Amino acid sequence: MRKYSFLILVFFFLIPATVFSAEVDEDKLRNERMMLFHKMETVTQVPWYLYAGIDQYERSIRRSQKDIPREKGAVAIYITPEKWTGAANPNKQDTSTESISFFGGIGLDGNGDGKAERTNDEDLLYTIGDFLQKYGTTFEDLQIGLWDFYHRDQAVRTITSNSAVYKRFETLKLDKHAFPVPLHANYSYRSTWGDRRGWGGLRIHEGTDIFASYGVSVKATSYGTVETKGWNEYGGWRIGIRDIDGNYHYYAHLNGFEKGIEKGSVVQPGEIIGYVGSSGYGPKGTAGKFPPHLHYGIYKDNGRTEWSYDPYPSLRLWERQERARKKS
Repeated sequence: MRKYSFLILVFFFLIPATVFSAEVDEDKLRNERMMLFHKMETVTQVPWYLYAGIDQYERSIRRSQKDIPREKGAVAIYITPEKWTGAANPNKQDTSTESISFFGGIGLDGNGDGKAERTNDEDLLYTIGDFLQKYGTTFEDLQIGLWDFYHRDQAVRTITSNSAVYKRFETLKLDKHAFPVPLHANYSYRSTWGDRRGWGGLRIHEGTDIFASYGVSVKATSYGTVETKGWNEYGGWRIGIRDIDGNYHYYAHLNGFEKGIEKGSVVQPGEIIGYVGSSGYGPKGTAGKFPPHLHYGIYKDNGRTEWSYDPYPSLRLWERQERARKKS
């Protein structure tokens, strides 16, 4: 019995230590990334926050696509062997800047060791910076370079959004979340993702409904930028916010928007963006076809497509976390 008690005690004390160690390691990586971004800003004149926006976009893509290997260093940017060394290059592991250039590859030596290594953080950042630099020095020029690199509008939008967030808050540690309505409000919700909906044609419910009174404030759940704002015949007055993990947070059936919240606005968790209502299911201005509530949905972009997933587990977690913060 003493043996089992001892093992339980060891297990009990090891869990917090493991969690703490993981947090320390992640903080160390963030600090390393920030130093790299600032170093490359000095070399290439590409803003550090754009490097951060690209890296975070690539990180979220790596977590979503199973066919892309996890990063080995602090930076998550992934460039295919064909793009790095040149499509016609017979040696896809080539690190010679001369032969890479000869075959039309983009890989460069960023740390001065004479090799262009596709897994080296400084080489990756310098290569991206050099590629973007060729399009000009303004942020609009760099966005054109981003499109030419990714050939995807959503990639450019997400990286631009990430960059704006990092520029405003000047830190890479932005993992806090908030529950979308005040905890002191009279609200209720349950898991309704996937339920049948009939208005406008048979479809599934892509979100969780949080029922509350008219005018209850609606808060941003994460750091991000407002990607869409306005009327939608299904969602009524709605706001869409893109976070730094590539998630699109959809807030629908609002009664109105918070003053100053516009398309492109940078928001943080807990910031008021609108108010609970019953708008939607018809032409602009339609309201009252159902009880007041917030429809909250999350859509994930994996670099190729975007899909809805159940927000209920996240809502429960953020609700618990916010209650715990208020108690501490």
